[in-house]
Amino acid sequence: MRAGSPRLLREINDRAAIDALLRHGALTRSELEAQIGLSKPATAALLTRLETEGAVVRAGLRGGGRGPRAQLWTVNGTLASVAAVDLTPRGVDIAIADITGLLLAEHHTALPRGGHEAVLASFQLALAAAASRAGVDPNGLCQVVIGAPGGVNPVTGHLGFAPHLRTWEGFDVPGTLTELLAVPVTVENDVNLVALEEMTSGRAGDVQDFVLIWISAGLGSAVVINRRLLRGATGGAGEIDSMRVPDRAAADTGVDRGGIRLGDLLATGSVVKLARAHGFSARSGAIALRKAVDAGPEGQAFLLDLARRIATGVAGVVSVVDPQLVLLAGETAQAGGEAFSAMVAAELHQLVTPRTPVRTSLVTGKPVRSGALHAALALAREEVFGLVAATADPFRGLKKPAGAAPGPRRPPLRARHISPTAH
Repeated sequence: MRAGSPRLLREINDRAAIDALLRHGALTRSELEAQIGLSKPATAALLTRLETEGAVVRAGLRGGGRGPRAQLWTVNGTLASVAAVDLTPRGVDIAIADITGLLLAEHHTALPRGGHEAVLASFQLALAAAASRAGVDPNGLCQVVIGAPGGVNPVTGHLGFAPHLRTWEGFDVPGTLTELLAVPVTVENDVNLVALEEMTSGRAGDVQDFVLIWISAGLGSAVVINRRLLRGATGGAGEIDSMRVPDRAAADTGVDRGGIRLGDLLATGSVVKLARAHGFSARSGAIALRKAVDAGPEGQAFLLDLARRIATGVAGVVSVVDPQLVLLAGETAQAGGEAFSAMVAAELHQLVTPRTPVRTSLVTGKPVRSGALHAALALAREEVFGLVAATADPFRGLKKPAGAAPGPRRPPLRARHISPTAH
């Protein structure tokens, strides 16, 4: 073996051990040995080395059984922390987590409607408040990932396709925030982050190509090709809100049959109006769908009309992309369940050649913030541990995503001895 090979092998084994501990949580030496395929002495030496370097710490003992309790090991969460932000016209929802993914704090607050300076200052204060709750220095965050409506132009850094965020337009958003906060900031489309979350914990875990349609207070979509997000030349890939489509619903609600913005056609107010035309009164699109589903056969006409509207909008995307799967996400779309997704699929197959299945997204809760958190963790783990994502990893595309600004110069992190190597 050439000189330097033992060190290279140690680095590879170290990263394999860190990766196993991050994926599975605290493990005993024997459990880690089984995960990474090393001998008992080699695994023991590896753990000693990583503990000395501060990369792993002891995490109590594994109880149970008749034998002696075994020492547990885990990644040192204090090595780095990240922030995930869901930015909406109403304000920000922030989560702070350590590098293991342990949630340290949450913070939600409204932002002012003033100019750029006031909004940015309030954002900085909100992030500092969240970090304070977590016991973290806001200037010491390893990564900040923000999910926002619209898309960031990769050339200018400007946020576009976001008419509801006027105060965030006209300047380099990721660059300005990176300079202001003195930490690396990435701004990603909110629905793109939902798609990333779907690849992590939803139906798209093993899907290479899919389209996610988000129908809630707003409308959006994400296109994933070979497990990489398609962002487009100006960051606007998937912005289907402004597509003009005809209304194929049987019920007449006064919509121009020659063509209307898809975002207007599927807005919660339009869905409520369509439900009313079929005899269902509701305050939101999601409530209307749930009422129609609960009504059984009496609700089918409304559900079919809405399925026609969705299928008409999705047809163009499916015809061009020919994905393996279409996922319906968002409060309104998910309220119909799998039976409604099947209705959308049936209507879609009347309009396009591909027999693409349509399913309901499994991701619920706070999917934008969750996606931002997974993205931030992937970026931080690459910086700290050299854990470069494989080609099939959904977060590899976020290594240098559209709109990401160069990070500020910062001192080496404690675990940088686990250096990245070419794969």
